[in-house]
Amino acid sequence: MNDETLARLITAIERLAPALPVQADLHAAPAYVWDGASAQAVEAFAPVAYALLAGIDAQKATLLENTRRHADGLPAHDALLWGARGTGKSASVGAVVGALQSEGKDIALMQCDGDSLASLPRLFSLLRAAKRRFVLFIDDLGFDDAGGDARVLRSLLDGGASSRPANVRLYVTSNRRHIVPRHLSEQDDPINQRDVVDDKLALSDRFGLSLGFHVLDQDAYAGIVAGYAARFGLAFDPLDAIQWATQRGSRSGRVAWQYVVELAGRQGKAL
Repeated sequence: MNDETLARLITAIERLAPALPVQADLHAAPAYVWDGASAQAVEAFAPVAYALLAGIDAQKATLLENTRRHADGLPAHDALLWGARGTGKSASVGAVVGALQSEGKDIALMQCDGDSLASLPRLFSLLRAAKRRFVLFIDDLGFDDAGGDARVLRSLLDGGASSRPANVRLYVTSNRRHIVPRHLSEQDDPINQRDVVDDKLALSDRFGLSLGFHVLDQDAYAGIVAGYAARFGLAFDPLDAIQWATQRGSRSGRVAWQYVVELAGRQGKAL
């Protein structure tokens, strides 16, 4: 085989081979998304302002302090944020990272889908080499049982060879306090019942910080709307705000924000 033929063969093979994923500069952007193979920068990172998150003062203050310690290179916990939908779990994660970035802290958000857990050791090897701090955010995580992916995540938090590096902390949100479901039948199972329960609790126990987010009462919901309305110069009727929530069957920070969007539209004001 002559050199020209060999060169053509190499070129043909290169065309058939999949291109290596392009990794973003892990020191340049405020936030990233991990797709299972590569990290992509999120240049337009615009989290909710920390001060605007109302009705969850204790939770957001605790999360901010934990994240500040992490940003400063001090001991900090992995965090599980659990509770009702729309109560500010995800918004709190972005808000605390954004607040610390505004203070000049070199910390970034890395978001990962729950379906990409098996690829996290690869991501950890990339982040381990980076000279900054990261919050790895996994949103709305839940498992049908305590096997498979649940054990993968548990091993990543255990401190083994594939565990998360020192410059990374995991922040996970879930509608369930223990991430995996629990059933009344566990109490009646005569076969290794304690082992079954312990296995299900073992994952949530790996998080040093567990913060509960709960459904708002009427006054707290109205207070959130009032805070938003004052911030954006909007007039509002508390009874109208309550009716809006009643029609949606939920009182939450998310519903409060949706009502404020409606108010701003009615009054012809930008947010």
